[in-house]
Amino acid sequence: MAMAAAIVATMPALKHLIRITFTPPFPRKLQKFHSLASLSPNFAQEDPQQQRLEQEQHNQLTNNNKTSRSSSSASYFPKRGQTLELVCESLAFKGKGVCKVAETGFVVMCDRALPGERFIGRVTRRKGSYAEVTKVETITPHWDLVDAPCEYAPYCGGCKTQNLSYESQLRAKEQQVRELTIHVGKFLDKVPEFCSIMKPIVPCVIQFHYRNKMEFSFGSKKWLPKELLGEKQVGNEKYALGLHAPGFFDKVLNVDKCLLQSEPANMVLAAIQDCWRDSQFGLTPYDVHSHTGFLKHLMLRTGRNAETGLPELMVNFVTSLYKPELLKPLVEKISAIPEVVSIMNNVNTSVGNTSVGEEEYTLYGKSTITEILRGLTFQISANSFFQTNTHQAEVLYKLIEDCAGLRGDGSQIVLDLFCGTGTIGLTLARRAKHVYGYEVVPQAISDAHRNAKLNRISNATFVQGDLNKIDESFGNNFPKPDIVISGEGS
Repeated sequence: MAMAAAIVATMPALKHLIRITFTPPFPRKLQKFHSLASLSPNFAQEDPQQQRLEQEQHNQLTNNNKTSRSSSSASYFPKRGQTLELVCESLAFKGKGVCKVAETGFVVMCDRALPGERFIGRVTRRKGSYAEVTKVETITPHWDLVDAPCEYAPYCGGCKTQNLSYESQLRAKEQQVRELTIHVGKFLDKVPEFCSIMKPIVPCVIQFHYRNKMEFSFGSKKWLPKELLGEKQVGNEKYALGLHAPGFFDKVLNVDKCLLQSEPANMVLAAIQDCWRDSQFGLTPYDVHSHTGFLKHLMLRTGRNAETGLPELMVNFVTSLYKPELLKPLVEKISAIPEVVSIMNNVNTSVGNTSVGEEEYTLYGKSTITEILRGLTFQISANSFFQTNTHQAEVLYKLIEDCAGLRGDGSQIVLDLFCGTGTIGLTLARRAKHVYGYEVVPQAISDAHRNAKLNRISNATFVQGDLNKIDESFGNNFPKPDIVISGEGS
């Protein structure tokens, strides 16, 4: 089985190392794994694989603390409220700093502590066999210190390591992928073959404005840093549009500009921030406690026109009700921005925090935007999955194509498991005899069919089904594959 796969540090695609056993007559050849990172410094992605890695790191912390505990005194466990002088040794999953108490070796974790930083931390709680601390004061700064260009970096949960050099971020991510490969993938790092499996991380040449999708939340409670808590806010001044403050589902950090998204997207964000609180429009943010209010989320997606290559933007308002007349002033203002070609309204009447609506309406322009990837054109709807870093997706897919080793004579069968919207399979179809893709999400399969038709690809079949429930007869549904792509969210 030729298995082209990649382990991705922060990009959503192919981030799971999946071990699948097939019955004969499947081919058995196994190709190399590559490690690829987008530049995002956000370590806070949530998915089952990350939960497994967190559990593995928890087990490692437990073992470390058990070893230290055997030779320590009764005061081994630091107490809640106790202050400690600590040095951050490394970064754990989600970017938390790993530190050890000098006298005992007890492991503590600190949010926003970076390698080499010496600081005073206050113990906030114990979690099993390790503790968490909050940084009170920095004594000496961390290694590889850089100035964070974003004004929200000290407070926002999206870019916790922005004041750490990109090269250091890459080293931390590569170490995390290495641990995932060893402890979850069960690869042996002591054998010579490991070096051919675990390839060096591939950096992204674009460090800002690389995300093609950002989702902001409307909130009735604006989050403020400690130094501004004394300021009195009344009426609409309490409203916020931005990103959730770390640890708060009901408080939103107001953001006027995000360095992760495109400049046209920031123009739209600024235009909306300029007027949505105006009382004459009667717009209210959704309150997660009282379940009242109209505006829930603002989603901005950036693509490229297939003919001109110029940016085109989709604006998606997620609301609790369908009242297009309330959105009319905002639509009129942002539709004047040349890059805006689509304004959508997803209506989500549930009390949950999801941005996917039960109903979808086009308020302006077309219902999709386009993006170009590996020479193919893809239509992207409001809720379509697509790689959030288009530039690095180009690199990722090229690596997969090289890893697959397709002969290019149109004689080989490709099986794309967990194919998502089919982007990987479609990029390989031009060099294959046929591509068979399987995915559990119906909308993703619908997008895959649409994009195959758009690119006039007739040698690709996409099937909706749950791969976690297959049996030994699964291999009877397609010819014997030569290449197997195993990933998730492609």
